[in-house]
Amino acid sequence: MLRPLLFLSALIGLAGKRTHTDFNDSSVLNISQCPITFYGKKYEQLYVNITSGNVTICFNGFFNPQTGQDCIVAPPFNTTSAKAGIVSEAPVSPSPIQANLSTIKTNETCFVRVQHVTTVVVSVTDVILFNIGTQAVLKYSTMQSGTFVSIFNIIQLNRTIKGYIVTCVIYGFLTRSYLILHLSGGALFRYDAVITSYPETCSGQMCDETAVVRNFSCGPSERCQGNNTCMFDSTCTVSGPAVIDIHGQVNSVQDRCAYTLMSTPSVPDLQVLANFQERRRKDVSFVDSVTLRLNTTGVRIDLKQDGRVQVDNTTLTLNSSVQLIHGVELSKDQTGVIAKVSLSNYTTSVFFDGKTAQIRLKGPAGKVPSLQGLCGNSSSSLSELRLSAYSAGGCNLLKAAPFTACHSDIDPEPYITACNNTLCKYPVVDGLNCQFLEAYARACSLHNITLEGWRSNVSCSPPQAFCQGKICSAHEFCAEKTGCLCRAIFASPYRSTDTLGDPTVCSQNSASITLVGCLLMEKGIDYSALHLKDQNCTGQMDELTNMVTFSFNSSRTCGMEVSTNNSQLIYKNAIMTQNSSGIITRNSQFYIDFSCFYTQPGIKTMGFRIRQISVIKQIVSGTWNYTLTMKAYTDAGRTKAVESNTKIQLNQKIWVGLETDGLDGNSVAVVTDSCWATNQALSNGSLRYDLIKKGCANSADQTVKVERNGQGTSSYFSFNMFQFSGNSTDLYLHCKLDLCVTQNNTCNPVCSGGSRRRRSARLTYVNAPTLITMAWTD
Repeated sequence: MLRPLLFLSALIGLAGKRTHTDFNDSSVLNISQCPITFYGKKYEQLYVNITSGNVTICFNGFFNPQTGQDCIVAPPFNTTSAKAGIVSEAPVSPSPIQANLSTIKTNETCFVRVQHVTTVVVSVTDVILFNIGTQAVLKYSTMQSGTFVSIFNIIQLNRTIKGYIVTCVIYGFLTRSYLILHLSGGALFRYDAVITSYPETCSGQMCDETAVVRNFSCGPSERCQGNNTCMFDSTCTVSGPAVIDIHGQVNSVQDRCAYTLMSTPSVPDLQVLANFQERRRKDVSFVDSVTLRLNTTGVRIDLKQDGRVQVDNTTLTLNSSVQLIHGVELSKDQTGVIAKVSLSNYTTSVFFDGKTAQIRLKGPAGKVPSLQGLCGNSSSSLSELRLSAYSAGGCNLLKAAPFTACHSDIDPEPYITACNNTLCKYPVVDGLNCQFLEAYARACSLHNITLEGWRSNVSCSPPQAFCQGKICSAHEFCAEKTGCLCRAIFASPYRSTDTLGDPTVCSQNSASITLVGCLLMEKGIDYSALHLKDQNCTGQMDELTNMVTFSFNSSRTCGMEVSTNNSQLIYKNAIMTQNSSGIITRNSQFYIDFSCFYTQPGIKTMGFRIRQISVIKQIVSGTWNYTLTMKAYTDAGRTKAVESNTKIQLNQKIWVGLETDGLDGNSVAVVTDSCWATNQALSNGSLRYDLIKKGCANSADQTVKVERNGQGTSSYFSFNMFQFSGNSTDLYLHCKLDLCVTQNNTCNPVCSGGSRRRRSARLTYVNAPTLITMAWTD
């Protein structure tokens, strides 16, 4: 940065220690006792010439008009002799120089004088350089017979910068004389003058108030609006528990309270708040709603998680068209809700989609407004930087393309930190893996930076406020693609006792029980399929609380059973699922007994365990001696075998493998001819349900898939688990297999459209069919 050389056109009397040097023509003066800073560089020598037409005082060699050294060029002395001196002086505050030049902030300590005095007509001409630390002052004056002479001559200052001469000047005017400055071959600019300007980027060069050429641009929290117009423009992001303030610092809200996000004396009538609530876990809070409070009128505008907007508890109907409510512009689309208010020359925009809030403040440039709240000062650092298991493949995606296109405008590190800090404590559910990526991309879009194709690169769906139109109760939150789920704190007492609702409520001749709707949803239970012992008595859903109540009384018994115990009257009933009309069902059997005793309701979920991990059968038939194994799996790759302690739920898909050992795969293939289930160990039990018939899946059961059959020494199929309706709890799976000669023969069955066609004309079996059975029980 160049330092200024300032100019003062008045004689200032100073006393102190003096040294003098007389010289003729030209001389190199040692001024190390009083070095002079000229345009940012300190010099300890002066090159003075008084015979070249003008008086020239240079700092880096004798004056040469062709080289453009750092020089002062003054009018001639009209003589061939002069004297120079260095004067040290005691500080005087305020000094005469400070009194005349307000930009001088410190006292001078010494000065260098080049002087010519004539005696015929008393004439004194002074060129004086004052040492003022990193600044310097030039005084030029001429006095005849004790009177100042107005300076009509020209002083030139030559300064070469990057091939051309640029000088910034601060003028100091006195009553009796003034100084006219001219820059030969260069440009002269008054302070605050613009040297170069680029309006589209609001940048350029200018002379500052200390006569230094400096670059100018918009401030760190400002954005260029074009035409050299800067505007304060900053964004605060709240996503999950994390707050990324306008300075890019990250904080995490640890409790379930309301916080001020942003308020400022610049906009005294507006306050933006956020309410944080837990979701799936008690120890992690998420931003749950955002509130705009207009302090003067007391109006409160709430942006809810489900896309609702309430003004003083009155729900509005919004769409993409802007509605002006109490001076606030409100609109809603598929991405979320936007509230925009302009007050006191500032515009505040608030966006909320149920999971991320972004507050953008725009206003006049010049001074960063004082912001209070988490968005203005969330400087408390996280206790430690923790990386979640998702980090390498998720949060750190913000470091790669196409997000790199926005890095110069918005630092991704705060978003990565917030993402890691959240995912290390919370499971990747409800779109959380995309939430911080979406928040960063939207922050970039606010500054007209579009990140093309980023969602397809990371397998994230387009933005959508996923809970719009779904109203959850206070103890619920809205989960992506699921609906209203229980908040962790509310559900904790129920989960700890494995119950689904509250104790039975009894009156004189009636009883009722209330189940928690969100707990039923978590277990995949449709409340509308539940009823009391009388199927006409179903549960009633409270639309505000999503609680389901079942009740009966003496006039509406609903299958109620009445009994006595020690003279105590007991009303008893049960909640259950609807009876199936077929021989199988894939809905969990739900049954809750309740009465007027205050007992917690429990749930009985039907599931099956395999009696044997695998069934192995040794087959000897003619020349064939081989082993047949029947085994069940819970995954399509058949890597997770069903163990004796594995509980299979109703409607859960399982895969069954029929594998042989000891067969020559080049000559024979295993063909599964049929598979069926019974409720007894006998293969011809009274209840029978077919899965595979004549080598093909039962067309009446869309869950059955034959995945390999007649194509080698093993075959595989899958189906969804079921049970026989009624009280039967056992299930036996039977399969009949054949061996087929593969030479000149096609062994795999061909199935189409529910009918079966087998190329059986050339099919040859080599032994009698083999039967194998696997047993299941609850």
